[in-house]
Amino acid sequence: MHASSSRLPLLALAVAAFAIGTTEFVIMGLLPEVAADLKVGIPAAGMLVSGYALGVAVGAPLLAALTAKLERKRALLLLMGLFILGNLLCAIAPNYEVLMGARVVAAFCHGSFFGIGAIVAAHLVPANQRSRAIALMFAGLTLANVLGVPFGTFLGQWAGWRATFWAVTVLGVIATIAVARLVPALPHLKAPHMARELRVLREPQVLIALAMTVLGFGGVFTVFTYIAPILQQESHVSPHWTGAVLVLFGLGTTIGNMLGGRLADWKLMPSLIGILVVLSLLLAVFAWTMHSTVGAIVTVFVWGVAAFATVAPLQSRVVHVAGDAPNLASTLNIAAFNLGNAGGAWLGGAVLAAGFPMPTVSLAGAAVTVTGLLATMVSVALERRASPAVPAGT
Repeated sequence: MHASSSRLPLLALAVAAFAIGTTEFVIMGLLPEVAADLKVGIPAAGMLVSGYALGVAVGAPLLAALTAKLERKRALLLLMGLFILGNLLCAIAPNYEVLMGARVVAAFCHGSFFGIGAIVAAHLVPANQRSRAIALMFAGLTLANVLGVPFGTFLGQWAGWRATFWAVTVLGVIATIAVARLVPALPHLKAPHMARELRVLREPQVLIALAMTVLGFGGVFTVFTYIAPILQQESHVSPHWTGAVLVLFGLGTTIGNMLGGRLADWKLMPSLIGILVVLSLLLAVFAWTMHSTVGAIVTVFVWGVAAFATVAPLQSRVVHVAGDAPNLASTLNIAAFNLGNAGGAWLGGAVLAAGFPMPTVSLAGAAVTVTGLLATMVSVALERRASPAVPAGT
């Protein structure tokens, strides 16, 4: 399929990614409102991020197995139905416990949708454009930070946080219609052979690639989960302007996502190492710049660029090392992103609960990302040792 004829299906996948990304990230802009309404502390509200992320991690392999024999488009539509149900339950949740359960239900579709969607996107374009196609699908996720999260934050502050989840439910319906109308059935994509897919998990490079994702991206959510209280308490940004700063972060993620796709198609592993170095440094610097309103805003924007420049390279890496069994590995890598999100949110909350100041959260995030950088360097070293005549990172 040529690029011109593949653009509409990719855009449909991006619309679905936008809906999913909005429900994942918008809770962070509404932590103070949710905490106040449900009468829980900020760390407890932050666990709604961890609950969602753990739902992705658990749901990804489970839904991958349950949908393995379905044609890929049909599987995507089934997963979007689960997404709609979960967000509807969030909107009507009467208490914290039910909201947590509803977040987990919504999260169950996440890993399999992006895992299957990445495979579908890669097969809609020529081989040398696959990372960019994956990045285009994930552009919906980054645009959720530009439009969905700020709008959801404004809406939640104006009409109550439940109104935000009603809006996300409607978004899910629109996304499902777009996928149904625009994404072609791909019968030539064979249903994954689960025994073969499971065997790929014995490959050290696949396991290292998953660890790279958990750790490399985990540092982002160690800090970003608590971005609203950081901006309001440390950077002296008013609650009503917090959403505007999140727009800047979202613009950065959109730029970073597309940049990461191009870099991955050019030189995958060298680019990924460079991005993780920059991301680690930015998280460390934020511990200092968060005390300045202007410094914090500038850092948040550049941080957004670096954070999401990792997404397409990390996803492309696991698909590459999985060889002819990419379906489960691709889905598990989405789970790995969210396991990193859950661990990061937990770590940031633990730092705050222990009484450490906000800058310590950013330093903890930098340390997590550095471990992801080290895992990436180990992967490159092993690749060079196995194939000394082939440059690593191709």
